[in-house]
Amino acid sequence: MRLRTRLTGLQHPEASHDTGQAPFFEGWYVKSVSQDQRHRLALIPGIFRSDTGVTEAFVQVLDGATGNSWFVSFPAEQYASSNDRFAVSVGPNRFDATGYSVSLPANDSIGFPGLSGTVDYSTPMDSWPTSVRSPGAMGWYAYVPRMECYHGVVSFGHLLDGSLTFGDKPLGFTDGKGYIEKDWGQAFPRGYVWMHSNSFSNPNTSLMGSLAVIPWLRGEFPGLLLGLRTEHGLARFATYTGAKVQHLHISDHEVELVVQDRGKHRLELIAERTQGALLHAPIRTEMHKRVEETLDARILLRLTDNAGTVLLEDIGQVGGLEVHGDVERLHAT
Repeated sequence: MRLRTRLTGLQHPEASHDTGQAPFFEGWYVKSVSQDQRHRLALIPGIFRSDTGVTEAFVQVLDGATGNSWFVSFPAEQYASSNDRFAVSVGPNRFDATGYSVSLPANDSIGFPGLSGTVDYSTPMDSWPTSVRSPGAMGWYAYVPRMECYHGVVSFGHLLDGSLTFGDKPLGFTDGKGYIEKDWGQAFPRGYVWMHSNSFSNPNTSLMGSLAVIPWLRGEFPGLLLGLRTEHGLARFATYTGAKVQHLHISDHEVELVVQDRGKHRLELIAERTQGALLHAPIRTEMHKRVEETLDARILLRLTDNAGTVLLEDIGQVGGLEVHGDVERLHAT
């Protein structure tokens, strides 16, 4: 059963990869931004199983407008997911390829005002392509068993239709934009930078990028994974494609990242750091390590070719940004 689940999951990174082993975590990052960008929420349904026998399901809520976040825990038996498609439910909360519905009551003990409603997807999801040779965002690394953390892009972008009620406040998302990615494995990397935006002046542009410390055999290496989706297709900058980090600078105010593929394209990124909320992230023994994330970053993007010709220059708004842990190890590139 575990082998069958893993083989199916290789071609379905958007689906569940839970084989019942521990430690294990899996979470889907479901982001919604209203058309005027005033409302921006990230909902993260998932499951966590520690190596000490603790198992819990959860839905995390990140309010990008205020910088507040909440972790709503559920008994593990109230969690269900599919291993061949994106379909996950936690209690009465449902997330799949058609949209999501939530019913999270107010909880005074954690200061949560409550969230309910339904948001449908009015256009199809735009996932990272999969093939036998390169099954999704992880490339051939997806075939490596027992990696610390795997990553998938479920949708670079799709349009929304619907609304939520947050406390007593209505949030309209019709004609807004969504984004979905996911992580699964044993634990988050001990140091990483992650960024995302699909709110560029060109609505066809979407960026997801990460640089993380990856354990490998008895050592480690800084792993690069970056996808730039445009109307011309998907440009991949990743360790497995031979792309290299030419420059990385992290300050209290911004992250500068310059990557070069095999002599064809150069991508320059500047992500402005703003104060964010503290999310719960998995380590092997618990799900409550705190990681700061914002949904209010601006990401300046510049793509040039081998001759220095500018192919794309734009600014992504209301972007997601995380800088966490031992980021000094990332400079080993």
